[in-house]
Amino acid sequence: MTSHRTRPAPLGANYWKLFTASTMTNLGDGLMSVAVVWLASSITRDPMLIALVGLASRLPWLIFSLPAGVITDRYDRRLLVGWMDALRVLIIGGFAVLVLLNQDGLPTPEQLAAGTAPAPDNGALLLGALTLVALLLGFAEVVRDNAAQTLMASVVDKPQLERANGRLWGAETAMNNFVGPPLGGVIVALALALPFFLNAGLLAVGAALIFALSGSFLPKGQSTSGKIQWRAEMGEGFGWLWRNHLLRTLAIVLGAMNMLSALSMIIMVLFVQEILGLYEGWQFGLVITGTAVGAVAGSMVADKISARLTPGTSLFASIICMGATMVVIGLTSSAPVVWVMGVVSGLFVVLWNVITVSLRQRIIPDHLLGRVNSVYRFFGWGTISIGTLLGGVLVSMGEPFLGREWALRMPFLVSGAATLLLLIVALPRLNTAKIEAAQAAAEIEQAPLTPTDSAHTD
Repeated sequence: MTSHRTRPAPLGANYWKLFTASTMTNLGDGLMSVAVVWLASSITRDPMLIALVGLASRLPWLIFSLPAGVITDRYDRRLLVGWMDALRVLIIGGFAVLVLLNQDGLPTPEQLAAGTAPAPDNGALLLGALTLVALLLGFAEVVRDNAAQTLMASVVDKPQLERANGRLWGAETAMNNFVGPPLGGVIVALALALPFFLNAGLLAVGAALIFALSGSFLPKGQSTSGKIQWRAEMGEGFGWLWRNHLLRTLAIVLGAMNMLSALSMIIMVLFVQEILGLYEGWQFGLVITGTAVGAVAGSMVADKISARLTPGTSLFASIICMGATMVVIGLTSSAPVVWVMGVVSGLFVVLWNVITVSLRQRIIPDHLLGRVNSVYRFFGWGTISIGTLLGGVLVSMGEPFLGREWALRMPFLVSGAATLLLLIVALPRLNTAKIEAAQAAAEIEQAPLTPTDSAHTD
């Protein structure tokens, strides 16, 4: 008897428009990820001031996530994503002009390495503008990213979510962490303003593709209309997540992991320069591509790993590996070791994301998806702003006692050890049985009523 493998259903034209738009915008973000921190480290060597730039970009997730969820559940999600990308084009394009006019006064990599970099003439202006731009982009991204994540549930069928999200995460991570950073490092050496100009152009292409999506992207089963009742509508999303024990635990654990990760990531540029001895922009970009290599690999096998290990075991493995890699990075002075640890971490970050994002898209009712997603991200991403600030504080307070080197290592060691301790919370609450039970309950709740069902309601 011959067995025939069933080919997966095509993901459709809308999916590939969304995929391409996301690829373009994440390539731009990858270019700018190096440009922003490199610009900040050229203006100042103070870890607290660099942390403040990072704080400005993350603070909107803490203060605006919940209102953004209400907006996402009120309006066409395609238009929200498109217009937020258009707004980002204007903000980044304007800042690129400012950098272009002032880039000649910034120190060279040789001056940074020798410790003889003069203070830029317009350093305060550039640092203030960079902080303001980070804040404005953060607000736009809160609305944009929340709406974009809800789009997927309207673009593909639920059985395709893991495959669709895996491909999307792979492309996003490849562009954001693998292609963008090293390319950005090379471009920074040519002109600091150039990555910002390129990012604005890529965002414009992405916005055009989003506007080209066909169909309606209003929330299905929308139950809110008329004047926005902010407190009541935010409360509805908050209450739904809080009553769902599985998603509540996932949100809290994610928030803790992201906060701990932010301790070290905000000072990564100083770690690479002063501990690894790499002062060229392309070298910094190359070191952090390890995460992207692992993420791309993870995007191709995440659904298979999850099926093989089960979702619960996969989540536990992700926590262990993300914590262990941070500890190793904090103890090494080898760039290749840091790169390999990035590969391992990137694979398990994507494994975590594919499982949890698909789970949310599957079990949250569509008319609440924006609000519940925003509450989830309030916990999961809002804490990044806290970790970003604490990372700068740890280095600044630790330096007088530990010295500059161990002060820069300490955030990685603290982050890794504390992440491993999260297993105490996760082990009894995030197992496969609870995940399957939550999905089964959601299928029952979201199933349309049959005539027999409706005859027995009262």
